[in-house]
Formats: sequence, C-alpha cells, structure tokens
Amino acid sequence: MHLPCTNYFKEHQYVSQQLSGKQARHLRGLGHHLQPVVLVGKDAITEGLVSSVDEALELHELIKIKLQEGCIMDRKDVASILSERCDAAIAQILGRTILLFRSSEKALITLPKSKQ
Repeated sequence: MHLPCTNYFKEHQYVSQQLSGKQARHLRGLGHHLQPVVLVGKDAITEGLVSSVDEALELHELIKIKLQEGCIMDRKDVASILSERCDAAIAQILGRTILLFRSSEKALITLPKSKQ
C-alpha cells in the first residue's frame, strides 16, 4: 500500500506519545551517534516499512530513519505517519533524518522527568 503525497503533517500534528523539551533533548543526545536502521526510498511508506520500523522500535526504543534522495514524500509527513502508525514519538527531524522513540517493556532508555 502506497500512501499519497499529501500535506499530512499539518492535518495531523499530534503524537500519541508526547515528549517534553527536556526529554527530546536527552533523546537527541543519545541518538547522535546512532546509524540509520531504516531507509525510506522511492516507494515511501509501505506496510513492510511500517513493520520494519515497528520491529526496530521494539528492539532499540530509539531509532534513526533516513530518507533517501528518491523519496517522494515530505520528511515531516513521513515522520508524522510513522509515529502515528507505530505509536512512537518524534524526537527530531533534521534534514533527511528522523529520530523516533517508543518505550518498550524492557525500558532500555530512562527519560528525564517532565515538568508537568
């Protein structure tokens, strides 16, 4: 299944798992040295890509996703769709790189407390 190229990000600006600024900064620091685990190519978002991202999040909690040159979708749309479909939070979108986080039962990463 291919998703059409739309302005999805503006229409769905919510994330199922919200991060505070402090938590996002902590995750960006941890994600700095990571290599991309998933590559998004010209086919954009497919069911196979979503399942790969889901499996990677289950194993690592924090993953980098790289959009290749041929990707037809906007980077913010890709990040928003993947975060929604995989129940993950967007920690960062920088250039063609997306950093996603989803806590797992193993709790490999401990987030700092948010001021709420």
